[in-house]
Amino acid sequence: MAERRAPSPASGPPRSSDGASTAPLLSVGELRTYFYTDSGVARAVDGVTFEIGARETIGLVGESGCGKSVTALSLLRLIRPPGRIEPGSRILFEGRDLTTVDEKAMRAVRGARIAMVFQEPMTALNPVFTVGDQIAEVVRVHGAGSRREAWGRAVQMLETVGIPSPAQRARDYPHQLSGGMRQRVVIAMALVMNPALVIADEPTTALDVTIQAQILELLRDLQHRFGTSILLITHDLGVVAETVSRVIVMYGGEIVEHASVDELFARAHHPYTEGLLSAMPQVGQQRERLATIPGTVPPPTAWPSGCRFHDRCPYAWDRCVTEHPPLYQLGGGHTSRCHLADEPARRAEVHEPAVAVLGGAGGTPGGSRAGEQDNVSERKAIS
Repeated sequence: MAERRAPSPASGPPRSSDGASTAPLLSVGELRTYFYTDSGVARAVDGVTFEIGARETIGLVGESGCGKSVTALSLLRLIRPPGRIEPGSRILFEGRDLTTVDEKAMRAVRGARIAMVFQEPMTALNPVFTVGDQIAEVVRVHGAGSRREAWGRAVQMLETVGIPSPAQRARDYPHQLSGGMRQRVVIAMALVMNPALVIADEPTTALDVTIQAQILELLRDLQHRFGTSILLITHDLGVVAETVSRVIVMYGGEIVEHASVDELFARAHHPYTEGLLSAMPQVGQQRERLATIPGTVPPPTAWPSGCRFHDRCPYAWDRCVTEHPPLYQLGGGHTSRCHLADEPARRAEVHEPAVAVLGGAGGTPGGSRAGEQDNVSERKAIS
């Protein structure tokens, strides 16, 4: 069996050889964001831990409903009732725990030190204000210049993100711009205060492939120019392969795999990550149909017992149904929340996933928690 290695205890921020601090820009620890609804407690983010270094680009991937966007909103403390960030969560940014600061202090962080690029620019931009006014407002809110100076910075940022005739376009309204130009405006809004961290939530989802490539190239260029760290949230592993240095895979409100981008694509360990990679079209391969992962992400009000992916997993056995896996250390910073790290021989025992046999969404047959409990014995038999 593989040895489960615990992380060594912390002894203060790590230091480089010359004694300078190399502490991460952002350190998230045991982040839990729950929504208290009439249907029960939705544990949208459930114990997420990761770090982002200065000038680093990290990819956060997974299907819709895995908790990616809620994680991003939690970092900015933009969770509104009935949701809340649970006690014990930690969001250390530039040495300060953002879960403990007041709202006034958070307003000084949002937009200035941490900015966000939302996935749909048409809803992120206000239709009744010109794009120049909206960029300039960010500058004025943070007291970084007069109205005239803020407008000048807005025009300058439009030029920086590659919009032609920026002085003219600054007076346009969002509906007068193309989708790619609107996304560039949103990026300009995010970068106008030169933040230390930019959270890009699906920044290329609504764009065609050519414009996607341009936006990704723009983000890389701006990161090199401004020295910004980027948390890139996406479901597109092709985007991840081209852009990031490390990848965090989320499923069921948890991190299920974390590795460098090269390690993940060469030696993915978690069956969910394997499924995502298998679903990607490959150049040179001729397949009539792309591979799919059966079922769907279960509702956060009813995460299944044991491994939250066991219903959709082709390797699951009885241990997966009853025992929640830890993040196993695989070496070289590669971690995986899968018991296959402990019992690798089980990979030879491939079978039809339980959700394909029993029906319903992933996690619970028919989507009910009672069904989960009633059918554990059936799942064991199938596994």
